[in-house]
Amino acid sequence: MKTSEIRELSLQELQERIDAEKTALLQMKLNHAVSPVENPTVLKKSRRNIARMLTILRQKQQN
Repeated sequence: MKTSEIRELSLQELQERIDAEKTALLQMKLNHAVSPVENPTVLKKSRRNIARMLTILRQKQQN
């Protein structure tokens, strides 16, 4: 998800998206522990998307 798309979301939508991404990341990690994921960069991209969303959430809350 692009930064510009994330900035357009409301605080509520952003929080829901973060929760969903965290749940998906946890599921991917569990699946990766059992049988390796074909493309492990998916985990890295997911972590970075979560961090990006959290950063924008904090910026919006401060304003």
